[in-house]
Amino acid sequence: MSSTLFTRIRPRRALAALAAGGIALSIFTRLTMTDAHAASRPTPPRVFGGGPSFIALPLESAQQVNHDTKRLRFKLPTPDSVSGLPLTYEPGHIDFLVKKYPDGKQSTHLHALQPGDTLRFAVPLKGPKWKPSPSSSPEHITLVAGGAGVTPVYQLLQGILGDKDDTTTTMTLVYGVNTERDILLQQEFRALEKRHPGRFSAVYTMTVPQEDGQQESRKGRVTKELLDELVPPSQRGRAYVCGPPSMEASLTGGRGTRDGGILQQLGYRKENIFSF
Repeated sequence: MSSTLFTRIRPRRALAALAAGGIALSIFTRLTMTDAHAASRPTPPRVFGGGPSFIALPLESAQQVNHDTKRLRFKLPTPDSVSGLPLTYEPGHIDFLVKKYPDGKQSTHLHALQPGDTLRFAVPLKGPKWKPSPSSSPEHITLVAGGAGVTPVYQLLQGILGDKDDTTTTMTLVYGVNTERDILLQQEFRALEKRHPGRFSAVYTMTVPQEDGQQESRKGRVTKELLDELVPPSQRGRAYVCGPPSMEASLTGGRGTRDGGILQQLGYRKENIFSF
């Protein structure tokens, strides 16, 4: 079976997220820090990132992550191939997290793919890369995500923590979900907290927390009061947001607002607020 998925990578402010037909779709790769670009080694073949490209990739595996999200792993042309996109990588394959929506034709189709099926990708341009602050003092990054919007945030998180030239940037992730079962990448976030103590922490807040749930979390949505509590004024530098439209609008201000959104009200500068 062969399918076509036209995925645009568009820079919005400082970075890009993958999206297609309303699907929460983002590259998800395990952190592998290898000196792949050393002069003594051959440059691995890149699948994307060198300009407009089209390629059909076979589905290697499909894993159910939670009640409505799958991790789809596609096999790259050769074992040493890399995506060529601005993210940390593990050669030979590329992973996507796909959330299935009740009326989503494309997400339903992607969830129905079986190992061996192929999907045709089109990635027109290479996205921008993370650049640490030129300031000599350590920078703190605020990451705010809602639901499946956490996937591109995780991509950014990997890139920052995997940058050998940046060992001082710290990050706080505030992740809002409806219920405990909607949390994505929880094990990965826990692993990063253990691997990078003092540099990264994740806080979860649930609209409907379970009474017998094991997850330590806050109750309610991502609010001004919660962010004010979690991020001291001295750490309100750059902020990256990805979530449902209503959440992004309340945080970033959206169009037609005079006093900005929650982030500007908390002292974040407009030019330092980025949406995926």
